[in-house]
Amino acid sequence: MSVFKQLDKDNLHHAYLIEGAQEEVLPALLEFLEDAGVATRANSDFMHISVDAFKMEDARNLKAYEKEKGFSTDKKIFVISANSILLEAQNTLLKVFEEPIPNTHFFVIVPDTNALLKTLVSRFYLISTRQDLVEFKDIDKFTSMPLNARINFMKDFLAEEDIVQIDSIRAKSLRFLNALEFTLHKKFISKGIIDTSFFNHFFKVREILRMPGSSVKNLLESVALITPVIQ
Repeated sequence: MSVFKQLDKDNLHHAYLIEGAQEEVLPALLEFLEDAGVATRANSDFMHISVDAFKMEDARNLKAYEKEKGFSTDKKIFVISANSILLEAQNTLLKVFEEPIPNTHFFVIVPDTNALLKTLVSRFYLISTRQDLVEFKDIDKFTSMPLNARINFMKDFLAEEDIVQIDSIRAKSLRFLNALEFTLHKKFISKGIIDTSFFNHFFKVREILRMPGSSVKNLLESVALITPVIQ
């Protein structure tokens, strides 16, 4: 699955939320992890939780397992695949992802991210197997544009959709933000840049973009302002 081939196996994000069918996503994810040097069998530092409904008890157990010291490697990997995550469990998971522990990584597979709290979704690096991140062909150009060019880029980006289709604009903007974050992450690694504090702003923009009535134009312009110029 191409979405995993695009990730940097040597510099994993703390938490990934993967939207798609479990039977398609899970085999590809396990293959990616094996290629990254993570044993997915007979490994006490790897855990796969597969349930229909992820409940409060599951969330509490996960929180406890996360804090346990690793045994065999320097990384602890948790894979959660669930058809739904109950509300009380989501609230518990919020605390888990608010305070990331170094060298601990989560991969959560759900069929539809719209069923989750927006604040929870904002804590993740979001991957949707329904939409290919490479649909935005000008991402590389955008990262090297001066500010005035970026503002014009955003105007054209928004003008491509009719105002009646505001939900489509929000969805498209979220996919753009995911693609931009991925591109910047890759560029920063290749150039050895350490300061990635602006990603925190991306998380906030994601959260607000999902709120009805929020200004897509203002949010995208804030992204244009805060994104560093990388040649």
